[in-house]
Amino acid sequence: MTEIDPADIAAVRAQLGREPRGVRNVAYRCPCGQPAVLETAPRLPDGTPFPTLYYLTCPKAASAIGTLEGGGMMREMQERLAGDPDLRAAYTAAHEDYLRRRDEAARADGIEPLPAGTQSAGGMPERVKCLHALIAHELAVPGANPFGREALDALPEWWRAGPCAHVETGARPGAGAPRTEEKP
Repeated sequence: MTEIDPADIAAVRAQLGREPRGVRNVAYRCPCGQPAVLETAPRLPDGTPFPTLYYLTCPKAASAIGTLEGGGMMREMQERLAGDPDLRAAYTAAHEDYLRRRDEAARADGIEPLPAGTQSAGGMPERVKCLHALIAHELAVPGANPFGREALDALPEWWRAGPCAHVETGARPGAGAPRTEEKP
């Protein structure tokens, strides 16, 4: 596990409104420079299984994704999944990629991987049930998740109005000037 920048933890704390758990690293940053997807440990510090390897933290992205979900995108994707063998194969490959990466993370951390048959994320490989998880996978591993890619391409540029968390971040490429005000 890599050392996490305390400024990133502070930003995620502001995004989530709580202390993040099981953080392995920042898997994706918004163009504004803030963390947007965390890679989390397959088991929380107390040993509790945590199957969500890639966790979306940016509330602006989450809100935009919620709009897609509310508009019926998942239902349309589910219908296509049922009728398109090539899409089903690509989605199954995304599921297998997720499981492989999660098992690798467990081994790298010296912890027991989750049991075989533990869910991956977002309903993979049989259902489309959470665009947040599918997009987080695609952001962390570009090209890995066909439905994550489609949904990501349908999103507006959620970061354009500025970062979702205003905390002291220090100088970081792409992050702009350091922020000093706290999120209310």
